[in-house]
Amino acid sequence: MMILLQGGPPPEPEALSAIEVLLEYVGFTAWFAVYGALGFRFAVLRGGIGGIGGDTGATEAAGRNAARIGLIGAALLLARILVNAARGAAEHHVSIVEQLQRGGARTLVPLACAAALLVAFGLVLGRVRAGWGLAALAGVVLALRNVTTGRWFSLVNPLHETAASLWLGTLFVLVAVGLPAVLRGPAEGRGTGVATLVSRFSPLALGAAALLGTTGVITAVRHLKYWSALWTTPYGLVFCLKLALVLCVVAMGAWNWRRMTPRLGDEAAAHALRRSARAELSFAALVLLVTGILVSLPAPK
Repeated sequence: MMILLQGGPPPEPEALSAIEVLLEYVGFTAWFAVYGALGFRFAVLRGGIGGIGGDTGATEAAGRNAARIGLIGAALLLARILVNAARGAAEHHVSIVEQLQRGGARTLVPLACAAALLVAFGLVLGRVRAGWGLAALAGVVLALRNVTTGRWFSLVNPLHETAASLWLGTLFVLVAVGLPAVLRGPAEGRGTGVATLVSRFSPLALGAAALLGTTGVITAVRHLKYWSALWTTPYGLVFCLKLALVLCVVAMGAWNWRRMTPRLGDEAAAHALRRSARAELSFAALVLLVTGILVSLPAPK
């Protein structure tokens, strides 16, 4: 695909380009898992699992399952940082520790946040409730890590990733953890339980989508220097593909919000919403893949 887009051999070996895309995809997946777990815990799970009569056992189990997803995300984030450091160390003929130090705060802060998230989610799995507070603090620091540079535009990309992760990552955890927890409960409370969880998720999704759109426009203006770059450069063509897929995700999200959510109240509607949300997440996975390709391409000059 890289060769077709560029019209000739890429400047680097094809295997290296594939590695770049894979690393970016892993990084995006890590953010979705981490912030999805945090969004689910603090926005959706607050007040407990709806429709199960205040069953604290079901609520705690759902929280631990969300923490498992967050733990996987933290491990992927840490692994990506270390792999990038190892590649840089090999290129500059230094040790991994020296390479991490060469990166300064830009590398060390995400490394510390990833380690803190790994510990925090581990504490949650060990039934230490303070783990969620530590995870939230690490998540905030990770998202705002560039604030110390004094360059406000450097906040755009992290906030863009965080907004996407809070929207679609939380949706994933809701579908993978929250809805099954409700649908395993008493039959009479399943419909209302799903409606309760979705009603808590909707404000987070709307706010995150608004931030995502704002930061997305800023990013596009910064990288696409002129209109014709949209159809005359590899970056612009892949950006258009990403935009088309994002519009599909937005359209499906709007459908779920405007059409499916008002129908909730019984178990049949809950299962229908679950199927529709899975389709939305499938398009989101494609967006992540295309974004991995996009950020591996040079921006138009």
